[in-house]
Order: sequence, then structure tokens, then C-alpha cells
Amino acid sequence: MSKVAIIGAGLAGSLLAVYLAKRGIEVDVYEARPDMRKVKIPAGRSINLALSNRGIVALREIGLDEYMLREAIPMYGRMVHTPEGEMKFLPYSGRKGEYINSISRAGLNCALMDEAEKYANVRIHFNKRCVQFDCKTGEAIIQDVENGETWKIKPDTLFAADGAGSVVRNSMLHGGVERFNFSQTWLEHGYKELHIPPDEKGNFQIEKNALHIWARHSFMMIALPNPDGSFTCTLFLAHKGENSFESLRDEEFLIEFFKTHFADALPLMPTLVEDFFKNPTGNLGTVKCFPWNVEGKALLLGDSAHAIVPFYGQGMNCAFEDCRILNQLIGEYGTDWERVFSIFAKTRKPNTDAIADMAEENFYEMRDAVTDPVFQRKRQLETLLEQKFPDYFSKYSMVTFREDLPYSVARDKGNAQDKFLMELCAKIKDISEVDLHEVMEKIRHLDRQSAYIYHENR
Repeated sequence: MSKVAIIGAGLAGSLLAVYLAKRGIEVDVYEARPDMRKVKIPAGRSINLALSNRGIVALREIGLDEYMLREAIPMYGRMVHTPEGEMKFLPYSGRKGEYINSISRAGLNCALMDEAEKYANVRIHFNKRCVQFDCKTGEAIIQDVENGETWKIKPDTLFAADGAGSVVRNSMLHGGVERFNFSQTWLEHGYKELHIPPDEKGNFQIEKNALHIWARHSFMMIALPNPDGSFTCTLFLAHKGENSFESLRDEEFLIEFFKTHFADALPLMPTLVEDFFKNPTGNLGTVKCFPWNVEGKALLLGDSAHAIVPFYGQGMNCAFEDCRILNQLIGEYGTDWERVFSIFAKTRKPNTDAIADMAEENFYEMRDAVTDPVFQRKRQLETLLEQKFPDYFSKYSMVTFREDLPYSVARDKGNAQDKFLMELCAKIKDISEVDLHEVMEKIRHLDRQSAYIYHENR
């Protein structure tokens, strides 16, 4: 029986443990943090997750989809809040049954760990940190976080699901793998978690089934619903300069800033001052690297291979897709790890690069474009097209609801569509002016061109 190690019991590591256990593989998972099912998780870094089709399919394969969806809250579109306090709803799709789900990161992680531990061949070791990986021997050094003791492990192979700051990737970068390519880019913006509680009766204070956006061009705030009637809010703001975290240096500046830019939200946030100055300010960055594998000794996946910013809601969904595709390859090639890892990396790399780029682009769309009348007309037109033509999918829908489409295909088709539709909507004042059949024929032509280019470049 093959014995493997997984570094990290987060979302990807825990899901992968279940997939491997179902194939009869012995799995030891090493997690630096304590067991989150037994300790209180600090506030401030959760950013509610948006679970969509790519993630749901993976959960379905391990039998957790129905359970997690019962715990989730459907979000059918974006509720855009203007500075004047007006609201406009922009649906995510024109088709029934296409929506994203607000879900607790901790709740999902706990459920995955519970599922993994149902298998006798899975052991999760908490407070055990990987501090070094030897790319030549395949040995890893594990440290007990509580007493500092260290020891070596040498599994048949190792999966690095240890996040954007991956120790395993760092070993590959610093001499472990020749010509290892690595890039890390930061947005000038950071984020801070805030809170809208339920009202006195435990009800939601704003629309429950929407992702709320206060888009203010150089910054924004979003809010996602929780089952207890509250909303987890995230303020995205530059680290320095005017209208920045640096400029909000005391309570007076903070309250004045919210009165000016988020006047409708301020009365709903009684703990704003406490939350703002207590919760940490997080960074937003993208990590790209290659190769992801050390022969058959180790494989990077999830954030350790391709950390992305959260603005397409695809970080977790992409990591789950990693696990699902890896599992398919194991089913096809068994534990020929070198072959599996090589095929996996070459298959996934173009697609994870594509979603990383789209996620960063979507930050500017959410922050700037959602209040643009041309963009809003485009979204109305896309919704109508999805209602009328079963074969039409907007770029957002291809990324979010089409798990059968690689991210790179969704990007290429979506970019061509977006360019055409934005140019069209800039020329009109109302979407009733357009002939939907003519628009659809043009989009089908663009799709055929994108498909031809994709197949030519494979």
C-alpha cells in the first residue's frame, strides 16, 4: 500500500486526504495549527467563501455536497450600493439554478477533516509544522509546534497543500529544483474583515440572497451572508495614500470615512470601530510558479502552486478542481507518481494562470465597472441572452457554472464576448434597441474562432 504525506490540513489538504483514502492509500496529514474543531478561531481573516460548480462537483464526488449546500446561503447576484444609498441588483445568470453559495470557510474545513478521519488509513497530526523539504531525497523535517522537537519523514510521495507561504515550494525555489520559475505580485490594496450583525429579532438587515458591493472606484466593500442573520463584510482599501488603511488612523477619521462613502452601511455596523482596529489588515497577492513537481517525490497544489486574489470567488473552487483532476489521473495511472505529477502540472498550469489573471481583472470590474451604465447594460443583455439561448454563457457563467470548461477556454471565449458586448452597449441607450438573434449569431462566430485557436494551440 502506498504511503503519502500531505502538508496542510486546510481545504485542499483535507479534501485530497479523502480522495486518496478512498483509493486505499495511507495518508498522514501534518498541520501546523491546532485542531480548529477544538479551539476558537481568531476573527479577521475568514473572507467567506463563494462555493460554485467547480467546488461542488468535487464535494459531490466525496459525498459532502448536499450536506455543505444545506449549510450555505444562495447568492443570486450582486447588489450594488451607490454612494447615495440606492441599490441595483445584477443577477449572476439568466438561467434558473445558477448561483453561488456563501459558505463558512471554517465550517467547510471542519466538515472535510471529519470526513477524512472516517477512514482508518488517514491520520491528521495537529501542531506539526513542516520546516524543511529535501528535494533530492524526498525527506521532510517535521517540527512539533508545542515543544520544538523535530524528526524526519520519508513518505512514498508528498503533497504540498501548505498555502501561499509554502515551505515545500520555498525548498524547490532555493536550490531544490533547477531553473524554478517563481513570481509573487501584490496589489496595492489590502483587506480588513468587518461585521453587520442580525437585527434584534435575528433577521438579516439587508437582502439575504445577494453579494453586496459598495464600489467606490479606488476602493470597495463587500458583504456575504451568514446563517445566523449576520454578514461578513470585507473592506478592500489601499495600504497607503489618500483613502487608505494608513489614513484611517483613529475613530474620528474612520467614522467620517464611512459617513462619506458607506452611509447606508454605517448604521448597520455597531461594532465597526472595534472590528476595524482589532482585526488584522491582510495582503492580497498572486503567486505563480513552475514546475510544481519534484520528479515523483513531491507535488505543489492549491495556493502553494497558484495563490490568487479572491475577486472571482475561485480560489477554493480552483484548489478543489486541482484535487478532482489529480484524483482522475491517479485513477488512470495509479501511483506512478512521476507520470501523474508531470501530466497534472502541464494540464493545470495554463488554467490556473488564466484564473489568476481573471481574478485580478475582476477586482477592477467589481471596484469600478459595476457602477458604469455601459457595464450594467452589458449585464442586462447577458442575462437576457442566457434566458433566451440555452447555448449562451457569459464569461462569468463559464468560469463559475461550467466546470466542464477549462479556465483558459472560459477566459478566451469570455474576453472576445466582453469586447464585442461592451462596444455594442456603448452605442445604445437601452438594450431593447438590439436584435438578440443577431447578437447571438455574432457571439457564436466569436466562440468558433476561440475554439479554433484553442485546438490549434494545444
